[in-house]
Amino acid sequence: MGISMKTTSGKLLASAALVATAAGVAGLGTYGAFTSSTAADQQVTAGTVKVNLTEGATGGLIVPASDILPGDTIERVVTLKNTGSSQLGGVMLTTSTSTPTDLTSNAATGLQLRIERCPAGWAGAPGAYTCGSTAETVLASTSVIGVDRQLAQLTSLTAGQSDSLKIQLVLPAAANDDFQGDQSKVAFSFNATGRNAQTK
Repeated sequence: MGISMKTTSGKLLASAALVATAAGVAGLGTYGAFTSSTAADQQVTAGTVKVNLTEGATGGLIVPASDILPGDTIERVVTLKNTGSSQLGGVMLTTSTSTPTDLTSNAATGLQLRIERCPAGWAGAPGAYTCGSTAETVLASTSVIGVDRQLAQLTSLTAGQSDSLKIQLVLPAAANDDFQGDQSKVAFSFNATGRNAQTK
């Protein structure tokens, strides 16, 4: 009596199917496990960099100066305040004019700019301002027109703090007759930058 190949093949196929099914059932058990999870929210708020300039009690920079002669000094008081939420990296001053004359374009004998701060606040009026403490130099004497001049010794780098500044414009005694009748308007722009990056 011979062996049926058909019957043997059928048994082999049935055995292979049983092995595959068993492997599948075993695989299902591999992914069973205890689990746990947790979550948290991180609040992130961006800081603000903002400065504000207010005129002094006597009018500040909005008060024009006229009849200026060689050797004269113009004095105006303003308050610079950090009204943002962040520490500042620095404050730069840019001065410009849309009406250039010898007053603003002559670097040697034209108007010279100087800025001082008074920790106690300036008192008095133009020509007679006094400081109840020691005045500090914020910007040393330089030609009136300039770009991005760094201001020193400012307490307004700290959020919420302010500086009482006396701005002086001096027409040097060396100014000659070419200056007679000249008129220029000087624009002051105080530009703040944020502090250096930190890890928080």
